[in-house]
Amino acid sequence: MDAVTFEIDAQLKQTSYPIISLSVCDLRLVDDQRWPWLLIIPRVPHTVELIDLSPELRSGVWLEIDHVARVMRDQFSPYKLNIAALGNQVRQLHIHSIARFPEDAAWPNPVWGVGDPEPYDATLLNTRLGALRDGFA
Repeated sequence: MDAVTFEIDAQLKQTSYPIISLSVCDLRLVDDQRWPWLLIIPRVPHTVELIDLSPELRSGVWLEIDHVARVMRDQFSPYKLNIAALGNQVRQLHIHSIARFPEDAAWPNPVWGVGDPEPYDATLLNTRLGALRDGFA
């Protein structure tokens, strides 16, 4: 992987916090405390779609999506995990993994466009980042 030319899209960087770098992807927490919401971003420059990846890299991304989903299930016990690669607002390939609950603000609809984001306060942010980093250790 070419770490020199890879950069996370400015909008993704501005609206999320780094958690950990996995083998193929960077993992980030979206700054909206209404949902445990992670971004899985392959460190491959100029990639827009999963089909843009070589079979080997695509396989690595799928393994990391699986890993993220299992950590989220263990940590948050969601009713449902929403996993999607949309990219309608940010073209850079990134996969959303969102823990959903019947009592959440958007249930049963998608989370996109539901009210204004509720940024993490410092205490909850540090707690959540610490727990997630421990989950991937």
